[in-house]
Amino acid sequence: MSQGWNANDIPDQSGRTAVVTGANSGIGLNTARELARRGARVLLACRDETRGREAESRIRKAVTGADVAFVPLDLADLGSVRAFAATHVPDRLDLLINNAGVMALPYGTTADGFERQFGINHLGHFALTGLLLPRLLDTPGARVVTVSSGMHALSDIDMGDLNGERNYRRWIAYGRSKTANLLFVHELARRLTKAGSRLVAAAAHPGYAATNLQSAAARMENRRTVERVFELGNRIIAQPASVGALPTLYAATAPGVRPDSFTGPALLGWRGAPAPSWRAGWTRDDVTSERLWVASEQLTGVTYPDLAP
Repeated sequence: MSQGWNANDIPDQSGRTAVVTGANSGIGLNTARELARRGARVLLACRDETRGREAESRIRKAVTGADVAFVPLDLADLGSVRAFAATHVPDRLDLLINNAGVMALPYGTTADGFERQFGINHLGHFALTGLLLPRLLDTPGARVVTVSSGMHALSDIDMGDLNGERNYRRWIAYGRSKTANLLFVHELARRLTKAGSRLVAAAAHPGYAATNLQSAAARMENRRTVERVFELGNRIIAQPASVGALPTLYAATAPGVRPDSFTGPALLGWRGAPAPSWRAGWTRDDVTSERLWVASEQLTGVTYPDLAP
């Protein structure tokens, strides 16, 4: 892997179509902009229409001739996920970037009754990927990139309490949702390889990047002091969101990306150019990944296509 890989190294994406969830700000916005800059058609899958259309306008201003469009998608509502898949699936789909997420929220539930971090970060993307998988399988060279976090190290998944109904702790719940992301990528890659498919499922994380994710919960709860601390950390310690997006862009576009790989910043997993990232051993446990897969199909009602050869 090139030590200094950056956005200038993204191969030409002309003729390719990408879906980027949570593309209205932060890592998602930067990922979508750079894909558009290299010629991709990019669908900005966002929950908030106003912010989604603002992102569309910002990318068009930054990239002459950008082929981008806002499409509504609320990962906290499986009805919205199904509607997206039914009405906005392009003729070809080369890249699915499962980027949207929430972090360390107070306990709450999605429209379908799931704990929000598990429901949005994992189940929403699990359902979306399953519904879009036939089109991805039909597109040569397609990839699915799921954005996890180094914070997955906080906790393994708890198969007996997926909804965090016992002793909810917001940061542990966040870590478990990010572990779920990696277990999903592991199981999807394992099934694709067994089926002889060339579709690549990979994971990435941004390290510590300056985005709205850190302060969203504090803002929601009107904890101004905590919000200011996160904002200060973003200014002093964090790398720019444009740099934080590089591991995702690498996993999505660089030649030779391996299935079930995990790309993050080179410097201690916090900052720098894309590099292979450490991940906890529990994120590659075949038994747990299969159990989570089966449970996720049952919870979402989305049954994946048969990947048998």
